[in-house]
Amino acid sequence: METGDDGIEKSPGVELNSDSSCRRRFPLTLAGALSRNSVRELGIPDELERKRVRQGWSRGGNSEFFSASLKEISDEDARVVYINDPERTNEQFRFAGNEVCTGKYSLITFLPRNLFEQFHRVAYVYFLVIAVLNQIPQIAVFGRGASILPLAFVLFVTAIKDAYEDYRRHRADEIENNRLALVWNEGRFQSKRWKDIRVGEVIKIKANETLPCDMVLLSSSDPTGVAYVQTINLDGESNLKARYAKQETTSKSPEKEKIGGLIKCEKPNRNIYGFMANLEVDDKKLSLGPSNIILRGCELKNTDWAVGVAVHTGRETKAMLNSSGAPSKRSSLETRMNFEIIILSFFLIGLCMAVSTGAAVWLKHFEDSLNSIIFFGKQDYSQEKAKNYNYYGWGMGIFFTFLMAVIVFQIMIPISLYISMELVRIGQAYFMVRDTDMYDEASDSRFQCRALNINEDLGQIKYVFSDKTGTLTENKMEFQRASIGGIDYCNLKASSQGVGYTVKVDGKVMRPKVTIKTHPELLRLAQNGKDSVGGAYIHDFLLALASCNTLVPFVVDTSDPAVKLIDYQGESPDEQALAYAAAAYGYMLMERSSGHIVVDILGEKQRFNVLGLHEFDSDRKRMSVILGCPDKSVKVYVKGADTTTISVIDKSLLEHVVDATENHLNSYSSMGLRTLVVGMRELSPSEFEQWHSAFEAASTALIGRVALLRKVAIDVETKLRVLGASGIEDKLQQGVPEAIESLRMAGIKVWVLTGDKQETAISIGYSSKLLSSNMTQIIISNNSKESCRKSLEDALSMSKNLIPDAENEHVLRGPDAVQVQLALIIDGTSLVYVLDNELEEQCCLQLFQLASKCSVVLCCRVAPLQKAGIVALVKRRTADMTLAIGDGANDVSMIQMADVGVGISGQEGRQAVMASDFSMGQFRFLLPLLLVHGHWNYQRMAYMIIYNFYRNAVFVFLMFWFTLFTAFTLTTAITEWSSMLYSVIYTAFPTIIVGILDKNLSRRTLLKYPRLYGSGQREESYNSRLFWIMMVDTLYQSIIVYFIPLFAYWNSTVDISSLGDLWTIAIVIVVNLHLAMDVMRWNWVTHAGIWGSVIATCLCVMAIDAIPFLFGYWAIFHIGKTKLFWTLLLIVVVAALTPRFLVKVLYQYYQPNDIQIAREAEKFGTFGQVEQSELEMTCMMET
Repeated sequence: METGDDGIEKSPGVELNSDSSCRRRFPLTLAGALSRNSVRELGIPDELERKRVRQGWSRGGNSEFFSASLKEISDEDARVVYINDPERTNEQFRFAGNEVCTGKYSLITFLPRNLFEQFHRVAYVYFLVIAVLNQIPQIAVFGRGASILPLAFVLFVTAIKDAYEDYRRHRADEIENNRLALVWNEGRFQSKRWKDIRVGEVIKIKANETLPCDMVLLSSSDPTGVAYVQTINLDGESNLKARYAKQETTSKSPEKEKIGGLIKCEKPNRNIYGFMANLEVDDKKLSLGPSNIILRGCELKNTDWAVGVAVHTGRETKAMLNSSGAPSKRSSLETRMNFEIIILSFFLIGLCMAVSTGAAVWLKHFEDSLNSIIFFGKQDYSQEKAKNYNYYGWGMGIFFTFLMAVIVFQIMIPISLYISMELVRIGQAYFMVRDTDMYDEASDSRFQCRALNINEDLGQIKYVFSDKTGTLTENKMEFQRASIGGIDYCNLKASSQGVGYTVKVDGKVMRPKVTIKTHPELLRLAQNGKDSVGGAYIHDFLLALASCNTLVPFVVDTSDPAVKLIDYQGESPDEQALAYAAAAYGYMLMERSSGHIVVDILGEKQRFNVLGLHEFDSDRKRMSVILGCPDKSVKVYVKGADTTTISVIDKSLLEHVVDATENHLNSYSSMGLRTLVVGMRELSPSEFEQWHSAFEAASTALIGRVALLRKVAIDVETKLRVLGASGIEDKLQQGVPEAIESLRMAGIKVWVLTGDKQETAISIGYSSKLLSSNMTQIIISNNSKESCRKSLEDALSMSKNLIPDAENEHVLRGPDAVQVQLALIIDGTSLVYVLDNELEEQCCLQLFQLASKCSVVLCCRVAPLQKAGIVALVKRRTADMTLAIGDGANDVSMIQMADVGVGISGQEGRQAVMASDFSMGQFRFLLPLLLVHGHWNYQRMAYMIIYNFYRNAVFVFLMFWFTLFTAFTLTTAITEWSSMLYSVIYTAFPTIIVGILDKNLSRRTLLKYPRLYGSGQREESYNSRLFWIMMVDTLYQSIIVYFIPLFAYWNSTVDISSLGDLWTIAIVIVVNLHLAMDVMRWNWVTHAGIWGSVIATCLCVMAIDAIPFLFGYWAIFHIGKTKLFWTLLLIVVVAALTPRFLVKVLYQYYQPNDIQIAREAEKFGTFGQVEQSELEMTCMMET
């Protein structure tokens, strides 16, 4: 057992690091210019030309997110497609047509299905039951139409919205289905509507056209059979991707000869990056992979035409199978609200039982007088023989009274609240989208709100899980350093940036689109050729950078007609950076086809046959290319992550070079650079034959192809000679350090989950201010279950010694406050054991307890599924809100697992955006999103829910008191129309306006003082205490509003309708003034909403009383003429609201919270006087 600097013991696998120094970063730049004018073509060995392999390992085949495609398929599961024979194809098998339908409803299914979906809300079922009960004559209280109108209105409005949205989907489907494509039929290509295309038909696509279905590429306008497609409609990636036709079908054309053959492919699945199939043509069996299929929705680019055969159509295409959106999430505030609704339900049941019990006592007491009581009328004497009238006995009378009470008091559960919440969320989303502080000029992208139901969750986030590459960094790679042959070529002597390397082709100058700085010594050695000292290493290293990739070079015009640019298009920014670096030193990739590449090497064009290509995958973490070189040798070049590539290096060859390279790798990582190791070896003819046979067998296998191809790649990527390593800088995005610091000050714990190695992650942690010099680092890195368990136990013991109180992160030691901050750094290997099922209960709990004590958590070398597992680990063990943010497909599972998912519109496509709840262009936009909009949204929505409970409950209590004075008959003084309009016109609009526009603090204050965000984390605006205070206040106000007018008119002749109008107007004024007392930011819209509702109430009451056939005709005009009416209105309003006003004043004066202190300081401009005392002290005490 080792001992740390502070005397604390540590075990192997756990490092305690409190080093206050941070290594300096020495940015190395590469500059220089080099040009050669001599260009010559080299010959190609014929025997290697015959053994070219067009496609190899599939990146998508190992995509962990799209795990559905990882399953192997058997012959029984294979789909059989006969090329150019749709009748035979569809005769034996029933495949889907190409007509797509994204609409949810039809004319027949709309009504039942839409109602079924709407009634998934339990509250709607409740109100339906109420409306049905009111249709029963024995218990009807309101008019049948009036009782069903609110629910019918809500259902109708929602149905109209859903119908319009579905109509738009059907219109889009109709346009899509009726687009035209060229299909081979009757000896020529004929135009055919998309919806009529069938599996097996041969289709011709022209440049810039969209593909109507998933089709296997047969040939293209390029002689080598390559076609370039843009998949922006599918995955959001704008870079062009190359797709290849098999050599056996490239030369075939339907116009010249009949095309036939058989394709056995996997059944439709969602994996847009994977495809497995076999092609049988001309008695040959060929393998097909992702590079041979073009998917529906892709656009053909830089290719005149392409011909393919349809294999998946309509709803079975990968685009349609991936058309479902992100999983539905529910707001924590809405979930918490359900608990209060249950409490209100018990209140409702209690009131109904009280009324029914009172009715039972009253009926028993007056049992003998029921016939003579005028208003009761037990018997009907209109017939010759008297019979019971509207009376079904004592027991049934009690039961009916209970049901009638449920109907009368139904608004205790506010149906209008659900509508108000949706409208408020739409309004909040509108202002978030239009916020210029979250507009990214670089990508011309605005903030997007893709999920309207969790806006308020943004104000309660406690954990932020962030990807690093492309999220904290720009994902724009710059080649900075190179270790070649054991020599570190850094940037300390870098020359200034010049024009860069150029070549002349047909009298025109061609140069790379991106010009980088070069190292003078490395540039000189590269120019001397491979025969110079160290030249062989440099030649092979730069050739590996130029060839070991999947980039496609394109020629781009410039303003100067004599100058052309070479633009490398590809999926990986790392590959682009390495290719531009190789070009800067004279190794410029000029051309790529299905079977060869052309590299300009110091002015000489050299053609290399691509005999095999094993693309990068998440298991091997490396890629390799097998080249047939001009000297007729066969070489395999490999580049990949140091953790996996160093293990396949033959260390017996030049051991000092391997050691030097490893030292350089550690140095690069400590500077925050992304590292790759480059190696190669020459294959003998027998080794190549062995690889080729194994590759062909693996490629044509339908069962176990993924595993077989992986084994073939691993077998050839062995005993490599190390060439060197590269260091690429991925710069931090603008404002990331400041954003992370503000998030931490806001009480948000930031976890960074990255696939980079530990040293790189730590370096980025320092530069992003995630880690600081005063933090104590706990590093866990293990290779076994037992050591992982022991490391966690020791680390947890360390944290308890450093922070005795398990509940707090900050501890006061002595008279001065000292912050003890911990940073946990754990690698992916250890997480494998932590998340293992056998250890889950113990190790996961220990990891969570340890992480809870840490201010920062860094997880290195984590896989995509591990990211989701870490988020799930936190969600299962705490009620705190989690947010995950990322930019790539590997972040999708993490984004969907978190309570709130944020996608970055970055360099890795839009997969993360499409799966997210919110999307934006930069990480720094989290500050206005959380600290400003999140704070506002939470405060507004929390208050709106409490207020809706209050305004409905006070109205119910008012009717309850009246019931006690009407022999429990549930007669209502307030008209049924006023009861219905109370939650719609009288009080609804002000709360919606306040929920959208009210601001308790300004944007500037919230951003300047991030600790104010803690009010949402502590649930200060919505909690049980506030709920019960509200209920007490509601009870008091209802007593005042009811009993003061009642006693004032006790001995008068005023009728029930006049008194009911007084109560209606009084209660509306009270609840609107109650709202006005809590408004924090007034504007003309708020004024119009609140005072307009009061005026609208008076107008509606007068309009209702002016209708002759309604009960209470002209009542308001009679009572409104008296002075007592207006006097009582004033007394009731003042008496009802005075206690609340006094409590607010006293509480805010003697026990103000952070928000109230900040509001006062903001109003009077006294922040400088309070920020160091009251504000910070309050935050510390609350923590």
